[in-house]
Amino acid sequence: MGNDEDYLREAIALAHANVEKGGRPFGAVIVRNGEIVATGVNAILETGDPTSHAELNAIRLASKALGPDLGDCAVFASGHPCPMCMAAMRLAGIKAVTYAFSNEDGAPYGLSTAAIYEDLARPFPEQTMDIRHLPVRLAGMPDLYAGWRQRQG
Repeated sequence: MGNDEDYLREAIALAHANVEKGGRPFGAVIVRNGEIVATGVNAILETGDPTSHAELNAIRLASKALGPDLGDCAVFASGHPCPMCMAAMRLAGIKAVTYAFSNEDGAPYGLSTAAIYEDLARPFPEQTMDIRHLPVRLAGMPDLYAGWRQRQG
């Protein structure tokens, strides 16, 4: 059992170890009731998967052990989590995240996601990605969501 600074030190140590192996400088620790239940490092270079962030890798491991609801867990990350990781933490029910290095700390090294946060704060038509709603349905098939709900019982 530790405190917030201990968990952050563990996340930073994971990030340093990942750098030593040729990876990116990010580590994450998931804690439940004072115990570390999962850890992760950024594995983008190793896997070729742009979503293989430390926080997501830790969430995947924690979910295997605890199930998909991580509402009683906290995340400690070496760096400011990106919007994708923040969204995943919210979807997993995580209510607390603490990080050691800010976007400002990472900016001189190309490790800031502040521009993505800024872009996502704009209305869809003003974002750099083309986002549009096109309501297509399959003929002869039940409504996708209504069909799903019906199968749920």
